[in-house]
Amino acid sequence: MPDYYPVYLNLAGKRCVIVGGGTIAQGKIGGLLQAGCHITVISPDATPGIRQAAQRGDIVWLQRNYEPGDLEGAFIGVAATNVWHVNREIYEEAEGLGVLLNVVDDPDLCSFIAPSVVKREPVTMAISTGGASPALARKLRETLANAEALEWADLADVLAQARRIIKEKRTVIDPERWQCCITRELLNMVQEGRSEEALEVLLSQLQDSGTPEMCGDLAHCQPRTCQVRQAARDSSARHREAVR
Repeated sequence: MPDYYPVYLNLAGKRCVIVGGGTIAQGKIGGLLQAGCHITVISPDATPGIRQAAQRGDIVWLQRNYEPGDLEGAFIGVAATNVWHVNREIYEEAEGLGVLLNVVDDPDLCSFIAPSVVKREPVTMAISTGGASPALARKLRETLANAEALEWADLADVLAQARRIIKEKRTVIDPERWQCCITRELLNMVQEGRSEEALEVLLSQLQDSGTPEMCGDLAHCQPRTCQVRQAARDSSARHREAVR
């Protein structure tokens, strides 16, 4: 089994061909539409969901069997026919055209595999077992979906605004300082609807070399000079010791 390289693809405006009209094929459509794909489904029959998507104009449904040449012009493809020799033909065409292909339940014929996804806007977390066990990937997704750590995703917009402002000023900030500034207090402000205040606090901490308990060098954090970072390390060490 190959080792897959994890990557997020920009599919906006790209053509996607899904061969197959069953439940699995239908399950692929929502995420691909959200990513901005132009989707063509090829199958002599289709689920009610696929038919409805075609009627709404969300996708194009070609009501016929796969034919060589159907992947022409596609950026990405999905083979979900449940017929091995047809999936093999699709794989060979994809290889010849350089089309990225996912063959359902056959990792050996895949040039990419679709991970299980945990989402808390705007953060997306992808989970993959490399094709070894989709059931395990789903279990991990369901476990992580309610994990407390995902709350930090609520800070994404404020952090993005701060990053943009810092870049415009061409200020060099050590990545470690960013970590020190991502605090529970900052998260609480955002969750309480005080995002503007959170942004002001964050920018102050990032740009003020005199911020108490933080390193005085904005561009190069010095070891053991940041009390915030040291406190976090001590807390982690106590937690590890407690669970032993």
